[in-house]
Amino acid sequence: VFGLMMTSLGKEYYQILLAQGVCSALGVSAIFQPALSTIHGWFDKKRGAAFGILATGSSLGGVIFPILVTRLIREVGYGWAMRICAFLILSLLIVANLTVRDYHPPRPQKVTGAQLLKPFLELEFVLVTTGFFLFTFGMFVPINYLPVQALEAGMNQNLVQYLIPILNAASLFGRIFSGIMGDRIGRYNIFIIVCYLTGIWILALWIPCSTTGGIIAFSALFGFTSGAYVSLIAPLVAQISPLPEIGFRTGIVFLLSSIGGLTTNPINGAILDGLGGWSGIKVFAGVFCLAGTTFILCARMHRTGYKLAVIF
Repeated sequence: VFGLMMTSLGKEYYQILLAQGVCSALGVSAIFQPALSTIHGWFDKKRGAAFGILATGSSLGGVIFPILVTRLIREVGYGWAMRICAFLILSLLIVANLTVRDYHPPRPQKVTGAQLLKPFLELEFVLVTTGFFLFTFGMFVPINYLPVQALEAGMNQNLVQYLIPILNAASLFGRIFSGIMGDRIGRYNIFIIVCYLTGIWILALWIPCSTTGGIIAFSALFGFTSGAYVSLIAPLVAQISPLPEIGFRTGIVFLLSSIGGLTTNPINGAILDGLGGWSGIKVFAGVFCLAGTTFILCARMHRTGYKLAVIF
């Protein structure tokens, strides 16, 4: 909240980068990770559905905030748009801080270097971490560049601003679906299916797509299938981790995946400005999504073998 309030006062690029990009981001990470880790203790049978429902919160925010901010900037200006968002987030965080509870009482303990190194000695954890790391490189490309490509393709500017809300609205249903189906057919199984579909949508639909209807259809399909990435990260890590280590193991996965989220934008900007053009960044995104999903598939095969019907 403090970072957003300072963002509202920003006049220079470095001020906004420090306020929202560093200060607010640190706060978001400190809120998101512990809250996510509490779910494991409360649910054992329908944990996938619980995570799927939990993950719809960020989808709902992804629908509301882009529209809200766009309208507020027009009505009250940039500064007050940021402050109103900060006050809204503050009120929601008060509710969250009063209600989020861990099923097991906290047991403070020192995390040693040996404990942090141990997961990297387990092949399944390494495969899962690598898979999420690679998938992150591809997944954020449509989210960041779809509105820009739509404008260049001639889509109406008033419609372009709704592409990300459409994507997030579809993602909401995708997260619930993948969570529920994960409990029924296996969390790894449903993740592999929908994330392979994510890569296929990018390569088969986004590359040739240049019409308004096609771009909107891609936005909805991509949002629905990519929603599994967010809702199933923690359950996939938890499924191959001891209960006391789920928290910091999930943190390790998010830490390494954030490197992909940080670097994919400038990489794709260079591709777009170079010889690759739009086709280049679309191929980049699709291939990385397929590659990341393949590593998750390898982790699943390491545990279950080549048996397709196994629920895992």
